[in-house]
Amino acid sequence: MTQHALRRFGLDEIWWLFSPGNPLKSNGPAPMSERIRVANALIQHPRVLMSDVEARIGTRYTAQTLRHLVSAHRDTQFVWLMGADNLIQFDQWKDWHWIIENVPLGILARPKSRLAPLSAKAAKIYASSRIPQRASHRLADGPTPRWCYVNMPLNHLSSTQLRGDA
Repeated sequence: MTQHALRRFGLDEIWWLFSPGNPLKSNGPAPMSERIRVANALIQHPRVLMSDVEARIGTRYTAQTLRHLVSAHRDTQFVWLMGADNLIQFDQWKDWHWIIENVPLGILARPKSRLAPLSAKAAKIYASSRIPQRASHRLADGPTPRWCYVNMPLNHLSSTQLRGDA
């Protein structure tokens, strides 16, 4: 998914942000140090950085993290990447309107979630801000709100299975 996103969205870098915990999930993740160790073993790429910024700055929500990053890195154009399955419940995220109105969204279609996300509340509200797949490499180049939904070669393994936590 990471290397596909680098190519499709024309990104300079990808920062993997490791969250202390997802507010929308009842069970917590594996310890952060273990998740970062496993991620580093999975992908070693000069344009991919692993970050525990959310734990260091004490943020719990994506919008808080993005506000911090945008403020701390004023010369950087951020793009928020997420799997298409997250678009389905994106309207439940804290300050989700702020996210899409301030940071371009790169949505990557995962197994079994190619069509349903396009009917999601956020997708409908911001339908006029969607750019076509063929222009995905220009996602960061325009005004927000701006989002792009791309189909990617599918790997039916979940992130948990890839890490070996299953």
